[in-house]
Amino acid sequence: MTTGHSEPAHDKTRPDQFGGPWGALLLTIVMPTVTFYLWSAVAQHGGSLWLPRSTTELSAMIPAPTWEAAAMFAAWLGLQALLYVVVPAKVVHGRPAAGGERAEYRLNGLVAFGLTAGLLVLGIAADVVSPTAVLAQLGPLLTISVLFAVGAAALTYVAGRRRAHLERSTGNVVYDFYMGAIQNPRIGRHDLKFFFESRIGMGTWGAFAILMPAAELQQHGELSTAMLVVSLCQLFYIFEFFVFESALLSTIDIIEENLGFMLWFAFLAWMPFNFTLQQQYVLEARPELPTLAAAAIIVMNFAGYYVFRSSNLQKTRFRSDPTRPIWGEIPVAMDTARGTKLLLSGWWGLARHANYLGDLTMALAWCLACGVGSVVPYFYFIYFAPLLLNRERRDHAMCQRKYGADWDRYCEKVPYRIIPFVY
Repeated sequence: MTTGHSEPAHDKTRPDQFGGPWGALLLTIVMPTVTFYLWSAVAQHGGSLWLPRSTTELSAMIPAPTWEAAAMFAAWLGLQALLYVVVPAKVVHGRPAAGGERAEYRLNGLVAFGLTAGLLVLGIAADVVSPTAVLAQLGPLLTISVLFAVGAAALTYVAGRRRAHLERSTGNVVYDFYMGAIQNPRIGRHDLKFFFESRIGMGTWGAFAILMPAAELQQHGELSTAMLVVSLCQLFYIFEFFVFESALLSTIDIIEENLGFMLWFAFLAWMPFNFTLQQQYVLEARPELPTLAAAAIIVMNFAGYYVFRSSNLQKTRFRSDPTRPIWGEIPVAMDTARGTKLLLSGWWGLARHANYLGDLTMALAWCLACGVGSVVPYFYFIYFAPLLLNRERRDHAMCQRKYGADWDRYCEKVPYRIIPFVY
């Protein structure tokens, strides 16, 4: 296992994110606990919040692994790894490592996801794959995913400590286990962080988003309006992610974060299991969704998508062609002492992270499709809003360190963080 980090050496950094070591320890415990609790709320308690009344009920919240689930998990990892390697791809390279090598990124996610979805749909249509039988293993699959995340985090922590002079870490065991002690671990030339976020995190989410409406059809003979709306919106989001897969390479996850328990758990468990809570809830509770409400939610979702995608494209296109018009006008940008420019046009002249507003709008739309019978399917929005608020704050601090006084001047020109004229 090697690393794709570009710096020849790193001083220890301060353990100051998420409340430091104590916060990291708390999150290492809370993240799996919340995920198991939410699975139990839907699978064992009809989609309602619940309080354990006995140790037996509490222990039942963590389903035992099964050999069937283990076989599914291994086969899924193997299939995605195979598709990543063998499907023709546009190959791009990351930043050079200390030894001069560069990580290789194979951008074939759209074709790989299309093949995966096609195989899954064909398997369901031919009665080779039973959606209900697969989802009956959802609990054991969650437990296996959590165990894999813990083991993978331990391995990457050890790998990072062996290269401590090259990696950005703090030296605190608990904090570095959670946040990571290595930035871009690789197998050969392939970046594990990119593969697990793209093909396992997003890919597994996509597979569940296909299996759940298929299970409703299998069990009830029809699709509910709520399931149709949520599945349409989520599958479009996932499809669109793979269309713009290269954008992942410029995200904080890839270029800034280390790979520790936080990201391992996010890719393996948090994303595929918690991000499908709406569909899990609809499959269990089957809430009614009036046609007019469904239409309004779809409009809301795609309005959010427009803000999200158009704002990201504005910045991406500005980087490659600073003269390309934005909203019909030549872009305005602010020069910095670093020699780079900060965009002041389009969405980026209205708010420093209007793309987060689009993301939050889509998240709320998915939740609204589930009605108001339970708070459980709203978890995605309840969690996502503070996450993006925190990420914006972290990005702000990073840009202050990077640009200094230039960033302060930029913030004076663009005072709103996420919601134009509000926040």
